[in-house]
Amino acid sequence: MVLQNDHPEYILDCLLKERGLTLSLAESCTGGKLASLFTAIPGCSQYFKGGVISYSNEAKEKILGVDFDDIKEYGAVSQTVVEQMVSCAREIFNSDCAIATSGIAGPGGGTPEKPVGTVWIAVSYKERLIAREFLFSNNREHNILRACDNGIRMLLDVIG
Repeated sequence: MVLQNDHPEYILDCLLKERGLTLSLAESCTGGKLASLFTAIPGCSQYFKGGVISYSNEAKEKILGVDFDDIKEYGAVSQTVVEQMVSCAREIFNSDCAIATSGIAGPGGGTPEKPVGTVWIAVSYKERLIAREFLFSNNREHNILRACDNGIRMLLDVIG
């Protein structure tokens, strides 16, 4: 995929460099795609501190420090869990801002309560933490790309 300068990751890249801010990620359903979007941009080492691909519940708990009882009660694809993921990413990497994703990319794995395409995204900057639920499609690639795009756009909105 050839990226254009008007893609949201390039806009965020410029903003982070301009303001001297740092970024970290906690990815589940996006499986490292968010990180790959940023690391494809020359000079991203000025702001990108790292990320955790916490695909399993065990990784969410043991690496990121998400509360096991919350995963059990609300599920990995929930506001509570994604908010903890984003906060833990900022803490682990000591970054100014972070993006976290957790969802059901598909094509399987959905339930009536949480169908395929359900994605929770959280972003954090300074004292602000915002989480949103999305319902995309049953197309795995589409869901991953939409989650990345929406996470970046959410962070752009929060940073201003």
